[in-house]
Amino acid sequence: MEEKARLKTLLAMQKSALRQDFSRIKEEFTPVRTAIAAIGKITTKDNSNWLLTTAADTAIDVIVKRFILSKAGWFARIILPFFMKNISSHLIADNKDKIFDKIASWFGSGKSNGKPHFPEKEVTENLAEEEED
Repeated sequence: MEEKARLKTLLAMQKSALRQDFSRIKEEFTPVRTAIAAIGKITTKDNSNWLLTTAADTAIDVIVKRFILSKAGWFARIILPFFMKNISSHLIADNKDKIFDKIASWFGSGKSNGKPHFPEKEVTENLAEEEED
């Protein structure tokens, strides 16, 4: 029984040592993992939001391919927009809520019947200032 208890404690100590070793290895390989993730973002496209991604792809085709790189060689005209489209798709996927909020603000979010909307706090402050005068 004593030997069995000693072996169980030894096993528990070895398991904890293995966990610590794996956590140290994970910490040491963090830069490698981030580099691989960055390369993955450059070489693959995120199609989670096809509407914004398609709009960005079209803008890159028109602006970069036809105007900025119009006199560049065929290799640059193919490769650079490819990488730009992949990177922009990931940026859009990461910030899609902010982008949709910005688009909604352009189309009258916060306005009612074409009249500007004033928050209640500003209205009460203005009334208080008028009463003081």
